[in-house]
Amino acid sequence: AEISLFTSNARFLDKHHLMLPKLKRIRFQGSRKMLDRLFAMKEVRIGTITITKDSLHRYFASFQLGSDEPFVKASPKTKAEIGIDLNIENFYADSNGEIVANPRYYRRQKRRLANAQRKLSRRIVRAKKEHRPLREAKNVEKKRLLVARLTAQVMQRRKDFLHRTSATLIKNHDLVAAEELRSKNLLKNHALAMSIQDNGWRMFLSMLTYKAALYGKNFVTV
Repeated sequence: AEISLFTSNARFLDKHHLMLPKLKRIRFQGSRKMLDRLFAMKEVRIGTITITKDSLHRYFASFQLGSDEPFVKASPKTKAEIGIDLNIENFYADSNGEIVANPRYYRRQKRRLANAQRKLSRRIVRAKKEHRPLREAKNVEKKRLLVARLTAQVMQRRKDFLHRTSATLIKNHDLVAAEELRSKNLLKNHALAMSIQDNGWRMFLSMLTYKAALYGKNFVTV
């Protein structure tokens, strides 16, 4: 579920509480480093707020923020340039001959996730045969939450890896170049589809793009 609020009445009360229209005062958790930075700035304007609920019943709020001050400082120039080649065997190889291994988070969790999904399917079938509403079937909900938790773990670990890797590339180089990928075309090859999805290339290139702009560096696809 997702709700977008276009408002000028929202405001941070402190580093743990937020005032939102209709929802009023709510408690939240966020990046301590970013919150310290926000509260140190003279003025921060809140535009659109998007509130989402995931399959584990967790709520997240993302903000469109504006300020006359930069939210992060530009990284110092390094006079270094690098090219990266994304590939199936590892995550990428760079023009300096270094190779970054692919952690393959999905493949590590694949067997356990498949087992949980099979059990969930069996319990759904059983509940339907007994004419019980799925929302009221506790065993179904228990297995559904397990599947959702395992999937969320894979996604979060992959996302953390991509954030760390992209930040290191951008901060340590003035120019980063990567091959422009056509992921949709590559996914048509069923033999490679799982490896491509496990890599998260599309998200990685997106992170490189916005982090280069954020830290005053250059990123190009060729």
